[in-house]
Amino acid sequence: MMAAAINSTTPETDISQALIIRRHGLATRLTHWLWALALFFLLLSGLQIFNAHPTLYLGQQSGFAFDNGVLSISAARTQDGEVRGVTTLLGLGVDTTGVLGVSGAADRRDYRAFPAWLTVPSYQDLATGRVIHFFFAWLFATVFLVWLVASLINGHLWRDILPSASDISGLPRSFVNHVRFRFDHGRSYNGLQKLSYAAVLLVFFPLMILTGLTMSPGMDAAWPWLIDVFAGRQTARTIHFVVMLLLVGFFAIHIFMVFAAGPINELRSMITGRYRIDSEAQRKEAGQ
Repeated sequence: MMAAAINSTTPETDISQALIIRRHGLATRLTHWLWALALFFLLLSGLQIFNAHPTLYLGQQSGFAFDNGVLSISAARTQDGEVRGVTTLLGLGVDTTGVLGVSGAADRRDYRAFPAWLTVPSYQDLATGRVIHFFFAWLFATVFLVWLVASLINGHLWRDILPSASDISGLPRSFVNHVRFRFDHGRSYNGLQKLSYAAVLLVFFPLMILTGLTMSPGMDAAWPWLIDVFAGRQTARTIHFVVMLLLVGFFAIHIFMVFAAGPINELRSMITGRYRIDSEAQRKEAGQ
């Protein structure tokens, strides 16, 4: 959650200097880092699980009798006898040797969808991968539930995450400022930040949890409506994978923006809660 500012008023005489405020509350910082830890292991153990059957389908069933595959990563032998990695998306195959399908040194080839350095454990071990994945999946879901309840109670969700009408109308300006690497160091998130955080927290995270539950036979027996919602277990698995890719993309942009906006100030705010707002942001808030 985002705590109230230490000093809600900004005297005009202080505007020429940076002001330190308390931007993130304890619950926000704890859930942020617990999510970071959980998502790290969920990603790597999830790729380990994917390697056991590196094909995604649509619908409820899969197998030799079905032609509903949308993505596959495999190793294939060419006419000259060489084994190459091939990633096929919607029937279009691309040579991905070295990263996907076939990886490793030339004298020690590894024939698996995702390479060893991208999975936990690094060797092929589906059972261990599932144990790690399920442990951090429950941690992830529990932290999400705690964050959601706390945010509803203290108003963090409405105040800091959901974009207002003015945030939406200001999106073009916010986008241009980000492209030019001109960042506001104010008390609250800008419209682009709110929109992206709302998408991650209120769309991507629930989708990951629900599609994960849909892949569980036990949960399907308890909540059969899950299969109908996602049009089948195989579709749920595909959505789970796509949302994973979107979260990886968000993470890459998030880390890039942290360094572009000032890593010390951004990291300090997420560790100690204290954040430095600059004089320009103070002038905007003061209406000058």
